[in-house]
Amino acid sequence: MLDYNDKMTTSGEAAIGAENCLRIATTSPVSDVLYVAQDREQINADPLIPDYMKLVYYWAYLNPRNVRVLDRELVVKLILWFQHRKLQRAAFQELEPGQRVLQPAAVYGDFCPNLARHLGVGAELDIIDIAPIQVLECRAKMSQFPQVRVNRGDAANLGDREYDAICCYFLLHEVPLDYKYAIVQELLNHVRPGGKAIFVDYHKPHWAHPLKPVTSIVFDTLEPFAKELWRHPIESFANADPRFKWRQQNYFGGLFQKVVADCIDNY
Repeated sequence: MLDYNDKMTTSGEAAIGAENCLRIATTSPVSDVLYVAQDREQINADPLIPDYMKLVYYWAYLNPRNVRVLDRELVVKLILWFQHRKLQRAAFQELEPGQRVLQPAAVYGDFCPNLARHLGVGAELDIIDIAPIQVLECRAKMSQFPQVRVNRGDAANLGDREYDAICCYFLLHEVPLDYKYAIVQELLNHVRPGGKAIFVDYHKPHWAHPLKPVTSIVFDTLEPFAKELWRHPIESFANADPRFKWRQQNYFGGLFQKVVADCIDNY
C-alpha cells in the first residue's frame, strides 16, 4: 500500500511557471488565474494541490495524458462493476429540477452531463475541483450547459455560498481521514435550511460478497484511503448537529452506499 506520508514533498517549494502551461480564467475563490501544468514538476510545485494527491493519484487525476484516457464512460462502468447507472439514479432521486446544486469534485464519465440534464436549464450547478487539469477537462465536457459553472475550488473551503443540495459523488474514498472530516463538515455548512447533502460512495460489503476480496486488493494497492469508509460511517465525519437528519441505503450487496443528510427547515 502506498504511504504518502513517507514520501511527502513540500508543496510550496516553487511557484508554477507559465511556460508549458495552459492558462484559463476562473472565478474560483482559491485562484484568479488557472494554470494547467503539463509536466509533473510543475504539478508538484502547485501549492493548492494536496501532497497526498500528487503522490497517490498523480497517475489517475493529474497526468494530462492519463486524464484524457480515463475520462470515459467505459472506465467508470468497469470500476463500479456496472452499477454506475443505478448509483446515478440513486443520487438524482434526491435532486429536483431548478435547484442550486454543488458537486464538490469533477467525475469521470457521463455523470456531470447527466446531472446537468436532470437539473434542467433553470438550475444552477457549480462543479469544483482542486486539480486544474480536471477543471479544464470538465469545462470542455460541460460547455453545452449554460446552467453549469466549473471552477477550481477546495471542497474543504467553499466560501460563503449556500445550496439546495450538495452531491458528493465518489469523493470521500479518495481522501485521507482528516480530509474526510473537513470535507463532510464543510459541505454541511453550506446546505441551506430545507436542503440536503448527498454522499454516494463505497461501503463495507457483506462478508460473503464475491467481490469483497478483489475490492480489498484494489483498495490496498490503488486506493489507500478507501477502507476508512469500511470502518467509519459517513455520518461520523460530521459534528453532532440537530439540524441534520441522516439516512442511509446500501446497494449491490453493501459494496456501495448512499447517505443523505437532510437539513431541517426552520429548525
